[in-house]
Amino acid sequence: MFSLLFISMPGGTEWVLIVLAVLILFGGRKIPEFMRGLGRGIREFKDAKDNVKREIEEGINEKDKKPA
Repeated sequence: MFSLLFISMPGGTEWVLIVLAVLILFGGRKIPEFMRGLGRGIREFKDAKDNVKREIEEGINEKDKKPA
């Protein structure tokens, strides 16, 4: 509980330092490629989540339609 008091979102200065560190580590040319890969990963995750949700809903609807 005590350690949770010190966890917070980064402020303006921290974001600048994070961006600079990413630029230094990956370089300017790798960042667009990295972001495209990140976008693809997020899109695939969302599609998988939607597929699971749809399958669950179909299962529920199928169970409701069966006579007891």
